[in-house]
Amino acid sequence: MNIGVVRERTDREHRVAVTPDAAKQLMAKGFEVSVETGAGSAASHNDDAYTAVGARVVASAADVYSAAGIVCKVQAPDADEVAQLRSGTALVCMMNAWKNEPLIATLRSGGVTAFALERIPRISRAQSMDILSSMASVAGYKAVLLAAAASGRFFPMLVTAAGTLAPVKCLVIGAGVAGLQAIATARRLGAVVEAFDVRPAVKEQIESLGAKFVEIDLGERDTETAGGYAKELSDDAKKRQHEGLAKHVAQSDVVISTAAIPGKPAPKIITDDMIATMKSGSVIF
Repeated sequence: MNIGVVRERTDREHRVAVTPDAAKQLMAKGFEVSVETGAGSAASHNDDAYTAVGARVVASAADVYSAAGIVCKVQAPDADEVAQLRSGTALVCMMNAWKNEPLIATLRSGGVTAFALERIPRISRAQSMDILSSMASVAGYKAVLLAAAASGRFFPMLVTAAGTLAPVKCLVIGAGVAGLQAIATARRLGAVVEAFDVRPAVKEQIESLGAKFVEIDLGERDTETAGGYAKELSDDAKKRQHEGLAKHVAQSDVVISTAAIPGKPAPKIITDDMIATMKSGSVIF
């Protein structure tokens, strides 16, 4: 069985689906691995790294698709890529099926079996395949670093000969994997951190990281699914949330929103009227 790895065509996508180390592990299990030339370059894995472990580097994506029984990608394929997938091929990638229904229909009609990595159950047996948690950790960490770079202020309190600089006030909205990583990173940099989540159960996790939990009476208690994910709020609860968060947003130098609802567009929590109250030079990520 040949496993094919192609270069990602999505704008600003630097990841590669299979690293040289992963290719080595797959070949140890008896698979062949074909990699499009340059597929790993943006992720700092050059072609020589793949050939060094025994993978075959081919000239084009067409060469990969023509030989592969399994195609591994990061992002869902575009129309040109779908057209090159042969009937009977298995495709493994992020499908975002909830907003890519036409793509799913095309793959089905073309005889392609698609495995949506974001739909893998987030259970202990599948932890090594949990792309949502691993990428959310990266997102929360990088969000704080990029916000710090964009801000004109120092995150920690600094005592200088010219006076004392107060620490940055950072508000994190959403305390899932990304939010908790953002809280931890902002605290390490010395910021004063507040965090809000519609799920009261995460209060202890937020406080364990040294942040203050923003408590807002949403008027409803059933705000999370049986799996621990946030539910979409009612219109009344959204209004209460807006009113409760407004003053905290106004007082913050940095606001990082990681709020998400699985299988649906992310909720739009930060509004224009909130932004109008923020200090000049504040950062929203």
